[in-house]
Amino acid sequence: MKYHSPDNLQRRRLLKTAGAAALLAAMPEAVAAPADLITRAIPRSGERLPAIGIGTWQVFDVPPARLAETELPAVMKRFTELGGKVVDSSPMYGNAEAAVGALSAAQKNRAALFLATKVWTSGRDAGIRQMETSAKLMQAGKTIDLMQVHNLLDLKTHLPVLREWKKAGRIRYLGITHYTEGSHGELERLVKTGDFDFVQFNYSLDEPEADARLLPACADSGTAVLINRPFSQAGMFSRVRGKPLPPWCADIDCTSWAQFFLKWIISHPAVTAAIPGTSTVRHIEDNMAACRGRLPDAAMRKKMAAHFAAL
Repeated sequence: MKYHSPDNLQRRRLLKTAGAAALLAAMPEAVAAPADLITRAIPRSGERLPAIGIGTWQVFDVPPARLAETELPAVMKRFTELGGKVVDSSPMYGNAEAAVGALSAAQKNRAALFLATKVWTSGRDAGIRQMETSAKLMQAGKTIDLMQVHNLLDLKTHLPVLREWKKAGRIRYLGITHYTEGSHGELERLVKTGDFDFVQFNYSLDEPEADARLLPACADSGTAVLINRPFSQAGMFSRVRGKPLPPWCADIDCTSWAQFFLKWIISHPAVTAAIPGTSTVRHIEDNMAACRGRLPDAAMRKKMAAHFAAL
């Protein structure tokens, strides 16, 4: 496939985007990231995000009153200590939005986070109520960083509202999401319209189908990309259990299978960030290690894919 130069594309689009200055002005007070952290620029604004974030499906579905019984306070603390920023949630995820809000408030680190959530309902009024509730639960303040239409549900109804909210400063970016290969054609069509700042979908060594058309369409349209299911819902680990990493992984500063999987994803030039979910400090440290050191080039990515396919 054709690889695009993300930095050149992003510089050109930043100059062309009339709203870029307003987006940057609306950013929360900057929190310095570790100097060696791998970051990617959001094409529509130039704002940089760490290439590894955290997803909250299932793993953050904990009532706020019970958070102290889990590792989640330590997970969120360690995530931000390591330079993590993107936290993705949804009303679909039970208590996850409230858990994120409670953890952020307790640790007083809202400025360190890029809070993303979704609207997951039908109807204009229901969507507005749900988004307002999400903002309160996540304790996002005046502005949610990214609001996405979950699985494209009632997109035509929600899109005008999202545009209004973005213009009013209630959200900084708007996006769309899905999690299946069958949705890729529709996502491709939508990102080509240029209406969306972000798109979120599944992509991994186990589910690489977005390589063919969707990721190139995102690069061409200047759409930021969040990757869900980076471990194919953890199924990839059973495939490599008990198997050693190939010795050439040292060439990309890779010391675990999680890092192997994540470095393959974030080395694609169209990917902004991958959002693996975890509820343990050990795993957040392992995941964030993929956001440092050398990344595979195109030849190494092919080698990694061939090695995984042969397992």
